[in-house]
Amino acid sequence: MANRIQVSDGVYKEILRPGNGAKVQSNNTITVHCIGSLSTPLKKFWSTKDPGQKPFTFQVGVGKVIKGWDEGCLTMAVGEVARITIAGYKGYGAQGFPAWGIPPNAELQFEIEILSAN
Repeated sequence: MANRIQVSDGVYKEILRPGNGAKVQSNNTITVHCIGSLSTPLKKFWSTKDPGQKPFTFQVGVGKVIKGWDEGCLTMAVGEVARITIAGYKGYGAQGFPAWGIPPNAELQFEIEILSAN
């Protein structure tokens, strides 16, 4: 996979479009567009771009989201689009997320676009 870098143990990133804004910092409140999929088989479970959905806003780097999201988003800048691949233990772990059809220890793939950070 071209341009795939290891962010941390179990988290990988591929830049799809470089950012042109401020780098995301821990404790920032960020707003993102995102498409979440199971890696194998590739199956979408969530998209902020689907009808009736809206961008997702959260405080980054403080455990408000799965660990792989915090680690991946902290390497990004406003305007950047990246594919973040997250091992099961940095995602939803042994419990999975049954409401979204995510089985235990599933590897996840998110296409994330940083819309704003402050």
